[in-house]
Amino acid sequence: MDFHNKTIVVTGVASGIGSDTAKLLRLRGARVIGLDRNEPSLTLDGFVQVDLGEPAAIDAAVARLPERIDGLANVAGVPGTAPVDLVARVNYLGLRQLTLALAPRMPEGAGVVNIASILGAEWPQRLDLHKALAETPGFAAGEAWLQRHPVPQASCYQYFKDALIVWTLTQSQPLFLQRGVRMNCVAPGPVFTPILGDFVQMLGAERVQADQHRMKRPAYSDEIAPVVAFLLSDAARWISGVNLPVDGGLASTYV
Repeated sequence: MDFHNKTIVVTGVASGIGSDTAKLLRLRGARVIGLDRNEPSLTLDGFVQVDLGEPAAIDAAVARLPERIDGLANVAGVPGTAPVDLVARVNYLGLRQLTLALAPRMPEGAGVVNIASILGAEWPQRLDLHKALAETPGFAAGEAWLQRHPVPQASCYQYFKDALIVWTLTQSQPLFLQRGVRMNCVAPGPVFTPILGDFVQMLGAERVQADQHRMKRPAYSDEIAPVVAFLLSDAARWISGVNLPVDGGLASTYV
């Protein structure tokens, strides 16, 4: 994978998958600009501090980014232990706003990678709802739709990862046909990141113990980053509209 002369934006760059993705992309020659609400402790070619749950802050951040963006890795997210509104704003509505704002700056061959989750695997069961949310024309309209269709706290993380997968699948082909820009999801299983404990709390000890026999261990974030980088690279130039599990085979054990 060669990213020389390419500018990649990575959100959630201060820790976990975002940090390791940024490091790998820079190692492969990319100019990496990070977005996060926290200051990163790694070398970047640019950094914009931003709350990705606030539409005005997203617009201000976009105004500070270059006129040409060759790739976008949407890694930032909050766990399901956060309030439902915050999960919706960061994990879905803000991600969508940032992506749509940057898409016109992307040349043909550019790529977008969204971090979903294997916990979003039940999206077919709520497909009509997720397609309706995907069709809302912006952040405020999405919030209004969610007020009319409230999401329970207990399943909000899964719900918005479902919704992100459906949005990616439904929007990827128009984006590819009209602009030549590819968009895909990566769906990790459990990952050793600062918010792993929140996932244990969210799912409950009984669910976690029941699933332990299905996997060797949680992933390390540097095992997810190469897959994100691959999907951003020219080597994946004919891959679009895919939700790729990167979970050590965990999803396969439910077949």
